[in-house]
Amino acid sequence: MAENFLTLKQVTVQLGGVKLLDGLDWNIRRGEQWAVVGPSGGGKTLLAHTLQGLHFALGEIGTDGLKITMVEQQHRFRGRPGTTDLYYQQRFNSADAEATITVAEELAAAGGSGEPDGEWLGQLQVRALLTKPLIQLSNGENKRVQLAVALREKPDLLILDNPFLGLDVEGRGVLNGIINRLAAGGMPIILITGEHEIPACITHIGRLENGRWSFAGPKAAFRPMEHRHDIRLDPSILAQLHDADPAGEGVDPAGEGADHPVVTDHPVVICMRDVSIHYGETTILDQINWEVRQGERWSVSGPNGAGKSTLLSLITADNPQAYANPIWLFGRRRGTGETIWEIKQKIGFVSPELHLFFDSGASCFEVVASGLFDTIGLFRQLTPDQEARVLLWTELLSLQDLRMRRLPQLSAGQQRMVLLARALIKNPPMLILDEPCQGLDEEQTAYFRELITVLCEAFDKTLIYVSHYQHELPSCIDKFLRLEQGKHVG
Repeated sequence: MAENFLTLKQVTVQLGGVKLLDGLDWNIRRGEQWAVVGPSGGGKTLLAHTLQGLHFALGEIGTDGLKITMVEQQHRFRGRPGTTDLYYQQRFNSADAEATITVAEELAAAGGSGEPDGEWLGQLQVRALLTKPLIQLSNGENKRVQLAVALREKPDLLILDNPFLGLDVEGRGVLNGIINRLAAGGMPIILITGEHEIPACITHIGRLENGRWSFAGPKAAFRPMEHRHDIRLDPSILAQLHDADPAGEGVDPAGEGADHPVVTDHPVVICMRDVSIHYGETTILDQINWEVRQGERWSVSGPNGAGKSTLLSLITADNPQAYANPIWLFGRRRGTGETIWEIKQKIGFVSPELHLFFDSGASCFEVVASGLFDTIGLFRQLTPDQEARVLLWTELLSLQDLRMRRLPQLSAGQQRMVLLARALIKNPPMLILDEPCQGLDEEQTAYFRELITVLCEAFDKTLIYVSHYQHELPSCIDKFLRLEQGKHVG
């Protein structure tokens, strides 16, 4: 029998007075490759961080001096020494994006000398990215760079936390093959993933629920959970939201000037005519023509790097190149005197990158409330009506018990639900949801899909929805825009 490679005995972890891992036992023998699955908030990422020594734990953890490297769900971008703090819109500003380090500099910072892991640079398709600023990478590109950095550190154990999130079909296939090749080469792997995205190399599966194993054993004996999606939205809460001001308070975050009127009844919400976006010699969007009418529900799809995030940034007032293109939002030409707050107050927005820029000390209540003012953080006192609105939306998304907890204390899926509440808090006329179900478990995804359909139909909302997964699309979507290499192809 193979010797134990890693051992946990009665490991318990508490954060903020809440027990998140509860008397956990686990033995990994040499030659075993493990996947850890389970619902959002079950303790999967916390377990990985505990193995790295990032949390105080009761019990025994035997890692035998292993060098453990973890590829996180999200990459934290770093600026060059002496530059100012990074900001969300920086990736769309070519001049400021250059203040962030490049892929080559990120690899060099991992240590060593000479060309880093030449074989894997090729297999991960990273060489072509070496001169690009990290902040401008697509999700797929970023994940490959994260993995290249991790391999540069030559770990004894590699932990991958939901590496397939945000990747297109091709990207998931490429990463699946890389994981299988790593395992075949003798690299021990712990893969945190969904129950239906388990590579062939995985030999054992553990399902973690409420900080305890509900299953831990050979893959052949594992059976995926049967999920029941019998979801009921509280009609009384929906009625209260229907009676509330659908456009929020209409004020800019600095509190300057009178409230701006919110014009939402123009029949054409988005109009683009031969829109092109270039960064240096690179074309990101190439002569895009697109019209979205009030109340339409669109799916925007395409492979990683196709230009989807750039397209959305032109609508959300985050990209300065919008002024150089013929773009109309809610019937008004961009660059004719409107402020970015006049645009943002009509839009509820969420993206995978957005929560990276929130203060780690912010409570869930504060994060949700910040959506009233389109700020990344809450910088003003709420009125009683605004507080009541926050309470309504957190209750509708089953977040009422998490309101006062800090964002980093929550699982990735719980954080995502908080950011969804932030996007919905104004009950805005248009929702732009970029990979909104990333990090949610199957129950949460089903709930959110139904919620979006109910809201769009109840309030006649315009919807722009980006996802790489067909099963995540709300049933109300009936129009489709597909991008490939910056071009509109369908």
